[in-house]
Amino acid sequence: MVKINRVYTGGGDGGESSLVDGSRRAKSDVRFNVVGTCDEVNSWLGMVLAEVHRLPDHEDGGERTNVQRVQTVLTEALSRVQNELFDLGAELACPPATLPEYMVLISEGQTDVLMDEMDAWLETIPELTSFILPAGSPSITCMHVARTVVRRLERTMVHLMKSEGDDAVRPLALVYVNRLSDWLFVMGRWVSMMLNEEETLWVPLGMRLAEKGVAHRVNQMKANDEDFEAL
Repeated sequence: MVKINRVYTGGGDGGESSLVDGSRRAKSDVRFNVVGTCDEVNSWLGMVLAEVHRLPDHEDGGERTNVQRVQTVLTEALSRVQNELFDLGAELACPPATLPEYMVLISEGQTDVLMDEMDAWLETIPELTSFILPAGSPSITCMHVARTVVRRLERTMVHLMKSEGDDAVRPLALVYVNRLSDWLFVMGRWVSMMLNEEETLWVPLGMRLAEKGVAHRVNQMKANDEDFEAL
């Protein structure tokens, strides 16, 4: 059982902090960037959960049963992944060669579960006909943000490997993170379908009308305000 009696220690006041193996490094070290980004992903998953539980379960006097289904599925899935990310963050806070023997590490099992869930969601959602823009309701948008931060985590892990050598990160940990970004993308599409939300599709530049911008709308608003004040 972990017991935390106080949060502050003062040990990092000089700009250094300890890895899991007890070694000290500058807080600007690439490994701490990896650990911090992993923590950032976890925080965004918490935001996704918060937005999902804010979804109204009634609309126009009728019950939205799919909201309850989305809340049930995402609460179970995201809570599990948040714990896995905490496990991953602890692992990444130390070179694999000096990890404590007692530490249980992310394995193929966790990655397989992500893929099983993606396969289940993909069986129920329509095929893509275009790329999707990161837009929509707050819960969907937060999933897009989380997905992009996972990609940043993956890039920082690769950067660490370039900096310290290929053995600086376990291959299975990198695979897990790679799958996690895809998982969030597919989850977002499934939630959009369940909530009957339109996905915002990318329209290629050559297929869009000539851009006018919004200046004319702002000018019209100003003119309307002036006309109203003149009354």
